[in-house]
Amino acid sequence: MKKTTMLLLMACAMIFATSCNGQKSGEEGPTVRLETTAGDIVIRLYNDTPGHRDNFLQNVRDGLYDGVTFHRVIRNFMIQTGDPHTRPGEEPADTNELGPMIPAEIHYPQHYHKRGVVAAAREGDDVNPQKQSDKYQFYIVTGRNYTDDQISATEDGLYEAKVDEVYHKYVADNQEKVDALSKARDHKKLSDYLDSLLTEAKYYVSENPPAPIPPKLKRDYKMYGGAIHLDRDYTVFGEVIEGMKVVDDIQKVKTDSKDVPLREIRVIKATVRP
Repeated sequence: MKKTTMLLLMACAMIFATSCNGQKSGEEGPTVRLETTAGDIVIRLYNDTPGHRDNFLQNVRDGLYDGVTFHRVIRNFMIQTGDPHTRPGEEPADTNELGPMIPAEIHYPQHYHKRGVVAAAREGDDVNPQKQSDKYQFYIVTGRNYTDDQISATEDGLYEAKVDEVYHKYVADNQEKVDALSKARDHKKLSDYLDSLLTEAKYYVSENPPAPIPPKLKRDYKMYGGAIHLDRDYTVFGEVIEGMKVVDDIQKVKTDSKDVPLREIRVIKATVRP
Protein backbone atom coordinates (compact mmCIF):
# COMPACT_ATOMS: atom_id res chain seq x y z
CA MET A 1 0.00 0.00 0.00
CA LYS A 2 1.32 3.44 -0.87
CA LYS A 3 2.38 5.76 1.93
CA THR A 4 -0.11 8.46 0.90
CA THR A 5 -2.99 5.96 1.10
CA MET A 6 -1.90 4.92 4.60
CA LEU A 7 -1.82 8.53 5.73
CA LEU A 8 -5.31 9.10 4.32
CA LEU A 9 -6.67 6.08 6.17
CA MET A 10 -5.07 7.26 9.42
CA ALA A 11 -6.63 10.70 8.99
CA CYS A 12 -10.05 9.13 8.43
CA ALA A 13 -9.64 7.02 11.56
CA MET A 14 -8.89 10.13 13.59
CA ILE A 15 -12.03 11.81 12.27
CA PHE A 16 -14.23 8.84 13.21
CA ALA A 17 -12.62 8.72 16.67
CA THR A 18 -14.28 12.03 17.43
CA SER A 19 -17.58 11.70 19.29
CA CYS A 20 -20.81 13.50 18.42
CA ASN A 21 -20.30 16.14 21.08
CA GLY A 22 -17.02 17.23 19.49
CA GLN A 23 -14.68 15.65 22.02
CA LYS A 24 -11.96 13.32 20.78
CA SER A 25 -12.25 9.81 22.17
CA GLY A 26 -9.08 10.25 24.20
CA GLU A 27 -10.61 13.28 25.92
CA GLU A 28 -13.97 11.75 26.77
CA GLY A 29 -14.97 11.79 30.40
CA PRO A 30 -15.51 8.87 32.80
CA THR A 31 -18.54 6.60 32.62
CA VAL A 32 -21.02 5.51 35.29
CA ARG A 33 -23.27 2.46 35.24
CA LEU A 34 -26.71 2.75 36.83
CA GLU A 35 -27.99 -0.73 37.61
CA THR A 36 -31.77 -0.24 37.92
CA THR A 37 -34.75 -2.50 38.50
CA ALA A 38 -35.65 -1.87 34.84
CA GLY A 39 -32.18 -2.62 33.43
CA ASP A 40 -28.76 -0.98 33.14
CA ILE A 41 -28.03 2.56 31.93
CA VAL A 42 -24.47 3.72 31.17
CA ILE A 43 -23.70 7.44 31.26
CA ARG A 44 -20.64 9.18 29.91
CA LEU A 45 -19.79 12.43 31.73
CA TYR A 46 -18.40 15.51 29.97
CA ASN A 47 -14.96 16.77 30.94
CA ASP A 48 -15.83 20.40 30.13
CA THR A 49 -18.32 20.45 33.04
CA PRO A 50 -15.77 19.45 35.71
CA GLY A 51 -17.77 20.68 38.69
CA HIS A 52 -20.75 18.52 37.78
CA ARG A 53 -18.56 15.61 36.67
CA ASP A 54 -16.65 15.50 39.95
CA ASN A 55 -19.77 16.05 42.06
CA PHE A 56 -21.58 13.22 40.27
CA LEU A 57 -18.64 10.85 40.63
CA GLN A 58 -18.36 11.65 44.34
CA ASN A 59 -22.09 11.01 44.83
CA VAL A 60 -21.69 7.64 43.12
CA ARG A 61 -18.63 6.69 45.19
CA ASP A 62 -20.41 7.73 48.38
CA GLY A 63 -23.29 5.40 47.51
CA LEU A 64 -25.80 8.26 47.51
CA TYR A 65 -27.59 6.92 44.44
CA ASP A 66 -27.85 3.32 45.64
CA GLY A 67 -31.54 2.68 46.28
CA VAL A 68 -32.97 6.00 45.04
CA THR A 69 -36.15 5.90 42.97
CA PHE A 70 -37.04 7.53 39.68
CA HIS A 71 -39.39 9.85 41.51
CA ARG A 72 -40.49 12.04 38.59
CA VAL A 73 -41.29 10.66 35.14
CA ILE A 74 -42.94 12.50 32.24
CA ARG A 75 -43.44 10.67 28.96
CA ASN A 76 -41.85 12.33 25.91
CA PHE A 77 -39.90 14.63 28.22
CA MET A 78 -37.60 13.13 30.85
CA ILE A 79 -37.02 10.76 33.79
CA GLN A 80 -35.62 12.18 37.04
CA THR A 81 -33.81 10.56 39.97
CA GLY A 82 -31.01 11.17 42.47
CA ASP A 83 -33.01 12.42 45.46
CA PRO A 84 -31.46 10.75 48.55
CA HIS A 85 -34.77 11.13 50.38
CA THR A 86 -36.35 8.50 48.11
CA ARG A 87 -34.07 5.72 49.40
CA PRO A 88 -35.37 3.11 51.88
CA GLY A 89 -34.93 4.32 55.44
CA GLU A 90 -34.64 7.99 54.48
CA GLU A 91 -37.12 10.54 55.81
CA PRO A 92 -39.62 11.19 52.97
CA ALA A 93 -39.46 14.67 51.49
CA ASP A 94 -41.42 16.68 48.95
CA THR A 95 -39.79 15.60 45.69
CA ASN A 96 -40.35 19.11 44.34
CA GLU A 97 -37.89 20.42 46.92
CA LEU A 98 -34.22 20.39 45.98
CA GLY A 99 -31.16 20.33 48.20
CA PRO A 100 -27.72 21.99 48.25
CA MET A 101 -26.61 23.63 45.02
CA ILE A 102 -23.45 23.82 42.91
CA PRO A 103 -22.46 26.50 40.34
CA ALA A 104 -23.94 26.21 36.86
CA GLU A 105 -21.79 25.08 33.92
CA ILE A 106 -24.05 25.81 30.96
CA HIS A 107 -22.12 25.35 27.71
CA TYR A 108 -24.64 26.10 25.00
CA PRO A 109 -24.70 25.32 22.09
CA GLN A 110 -22.09 22.56 22.37
CA HIS A 111 -24.25 20.85 24.99
CA TYR A 112 -28.00 20.97 24.46
CA HIS A 113 -31.08 18.98 25.44
CA LYS A 114 -31.04 16.37 22.71
CA ARG A 115 -32.51 12.94 23.40
CA GLY A 116 -30.34 10.95 25.83
CA VAL A 117 -28.45 13.75 27.58
CA VAL A 118 -28.06 13.93 31.35
CA ALA A 119 -28.64 17.27 33.06
CA ALA A 120 -28.92 18.68 36.58
CA ALA A 121 -32.23 19.61 38.17
CA ARG A 122 -32.49 23.06 39.74
CA GLU A 123 -34.78 25.59 41.37
CA GLY A 124 -36.48 28.22 39.18
CA ASP A 125 -35.07 31.61 38.26
CA ASP A 126 -37.29 33.41 40.78
CA VAL A 127 -35.23 31.97 43.65
CA ASN A 128 -32.17 30.88 41.69
CA PRO A 129 -31.25 33.52 39.06
CA GLN A 130 -27.69 32.11 38.81
CA LYS A 131 -29.20 28.83 37.52
CA GLN A 132 -27.24 26.80 40.07
CA SER A 133 -27.72 23.03 39.95
CA ASP A 134 -28.99 20.68 42.62
CA LYS A 135 -26.12 18.68 44.10
CA TYR A 136 -27.93 15.33 43.80
CA GLN A 137 -30.91 15.25 41.45
CA PHE A 138 -30.48 14.76 37.72
CA TYR A 139 -32.64 13.88 34.74
CA ILE A 140 -32.26 12.03 31.45
CA VAL A 141 -34.01 13.55 28.44
CA THR A 142 -36.31 11.42 26.30
CA GLY A 143 -38.05 14.36 24.64
CA ARG A 144 -40.00 14.56 21.40
CA ASN A 145 -39.37 15.40 17.76
CA TYR A 146 -39.91 18.99 16.63
CA THR A 147 -41.26 20.43 13.40
CA ASP A 148 -39.82 23.50 11.67
CA ASP A 149 -42.79 25.55 12.89
CA GLN A 150 -42.24 24.48 16.49
CA ILE A 151 -38.56 25.39 16.30
CA SER A 152 -39.46 28.79 14.82
CA ALA A 153 -41.93 29.30 17.66
CA THR A 154 -39.14 28.55 20.13
CA GLU A 155 -36.94 31.19 18.50
CA ASP A 156 -39.82 33.68 18.71
CA GLY A 157 -40.11 32.84 22.40
CA LEU A 158 -36.41 33.58 22.90
CA TYR A 159 -36.95 37.01 21.33
CA GLU A 160 -39.94 37.80 23.54
CA ALA A 161 -38.12 36.57 26.64
CA LYS A 162 -35.20 38.90 25.91
CA VAL A 163 -37.58 41.85 25.41
CA ASP A 164 -39.14 41.05 28.79
CA GLU A 165 -35.72 40.76 30.44
CA VAL A 166 -34.49 44.09 29.05
CA TYR A 167 -37.78 45.82 29.90
CA HIS A 168 -37.61 44.74 33.54
CA LYS A 169 -34.01 45.91 33.70
CA TYR A 170 -35.05 49.34 32.40
CA VAL A 171 -37.84 49.49 34.97
CA ALA A 172 -35.41 48.56 37.76
CA ASP A 173 -32.91 51.17 36.55
CA ASN A 174 -35.65 53.83 36.68
CA GLN A 175 -37.44 52.58 39.78
CA GLU A 176 -37.28 55.96 41.53
CA LYS A 177 -39.26 57.67 38.77
CA VAL A 178 -41.71 54.76 38.50
CA ASP A 179 -42.33 54.91 42.26
CA ALA A 180 -42.82 58.68 42.15
CA LEU A 181 -45.47 58.44 39.41
CA SER A 182 -47.15 55.58 41.24
CA LYS A 183 -47.15 57.50 44.53
CA ALA A 184 -48.64 60.55 42.78
CA ARG A 185 -51.36 58.27 41.38
CA ASP A 186 -50.79 59.72 37.96
CA HIS A 187 -51.87 56.57 36.17
CA LYS A 188 -51.77 58.11 32.69
CA LYS A 189 -48.19 59.34 33.01
CA LEU A 190 -47.12 56.09 34.67
CA SER A 191 -48.67 54.03 31.86
CA ASP A 192 -47.10 56.23 29.18
CA TYR A 193 -43.70 56.04 30.88
CA LEU A 194 -43.79 52.25 31.16
CA ASP A 195 -44.87 52.05 27.51
CA SER A 196 -41.87 54.16 26.55
CA LEU A 197 -39.54 51.80 28.44
CA LEU A 198 -41.11 48.85 26.65
CA THR A 199 -40.61 50.56 23.30
CA GLU A 200 -36.96 51.16 24.18
CA ALA A 201 -36.57 47.51 25.17
CA LYS A 202 -38.08 46.31 21.88
CA TYR A 203 -35.78 48.59 19.90
CA TYR A 204 -32.73 47.38 21.83
CA VAL A 205 -33.59 43.73 21.22
CA SER A 206 -34.31 44.40 17.53
CA GLU A 207 -30.75 45.74 17.28
CA ASN A 208 -29.31 43.01 19.52
CA PRO A 209 -31.44 39.90 18.90
CA PRO A 210 -30.76 36.61 20.70
CA ALA A 211 -28.57 34.15 18.80
CA PRO A 212 -30.61 31.87 16.52
CA ILE A 213 -30.71 28.13 17.16
CA PRO A 214 -27.77 26.64 15.20
CA PRO A 215 -28.66 24.52 12.12
CA LYS A 216 -27.11 21.35 13.62
CA LEU A 217 -29.32 21.63 16.71
CA LYS A 218 -32.42 22.22 14.58
CA ARG A 219 -31.59 19.11 12.56
CA ASP A 220 -31.04 16.99 15.69
CA TYR A 221 -34.25 18.18 17.34
CA LYS A 222 -36.19 17.27 14.19
CA MET A 223 -34.48 13.90 13.59
CA TYR A 224 -33.80 12.59 17.10
CA GLY A 225 -35.86 14.76 19.42
CA GLY A 226 -35.21 16.32 22.79
CA ALA A 227 -36.43 19.14 25.03
CA ILE A 228 -35.46 22.35 23.25
CA HIS A 229 -37.19 24.65 25.76
CA LEU A 230 -34.65 23.72 28.48
CA ASP A 231 -31.63 24.92 26.50
CA ARG A 232 -29.56 27.77 27.98
CA ASP A 233 -31.19 27.30 31.40
CA TYR A 234 -29.93 23.96 32.77
CA THR A 235 -26.49 22.36 32.94
CA VAL A 236 -26.09 19.39 30.60
CA PHE A 237 -23.15 17.34 31.88
CA GLY A 238 -23.32 13.91 30.22
CA GLU A 239 -25.19 11.54 27.96
CA VAL A 240 -26.44 7.96 27.85
CA ILE A 241 -24.16 5.72 25.76
CA GLU A 242 -25.85 2.40 26.61
CA GLY A 243 -29.37 1.62 27.78
CA MET A 244 -31.66 4.15 26.07
CA LYS A 245 -34.20 1.35 25.68
CA VAL A 246 -34.25 1.10 29.48
CA VAL A 247 -34.75 4.87 29.70
CA ASP A 248 -37.65 4.61 27.23
CA ASP A 249 -39.18 1.76 29.23
CA ILE A 250 -39.03 3.85 32.41
CA GLN A 251 -40.66 6.87 30.75
CA LYS A 252 -43.64 4.72 29.75
CA VAL A 253 -44.65 3.70 33.27
CA LYS A 254 -47.97 4.97 34.57
CA THR A 255 -47.74 7.91 36.98
CA ASP A 256 -49.98 9.79 39.39
CA SER A 257 -51.03 13.44 39.17
CA LYS A 258 -47.62 14.49 40.54
CA ASP A 259 -45.69 12.50 37.88
CA VAL A 260 -44.60 9.89 40.45
CA PRO A 261 -44.50 6.35 38.97
CA LEU A 262 -47.21 4.04 40.29
CA ARG A 263 -44.73 1.15 39.96
CA GLU A 264 -41.55 1.81 41.90
CA ILE A 265 -38.36 1.83 39.82
CA ARG A 266 -35.05 2.09 41.69
CA VAL A 267 -31.37 2.51 41.07
CA ILE A 268 -30.06 -0.66 42.69
CA LYS A 269 -26.42 0.39 42.50
CA ALA A 270 -24.38 3.10 40.76
CA THR A 271 -20.74 2.41 39.96
CA VAL A 272 -17.90 4.22 38.22
CA ARG A 273 -16.70 2.06 35.36
CA PRO A 274 -12.94 1.49 35.00
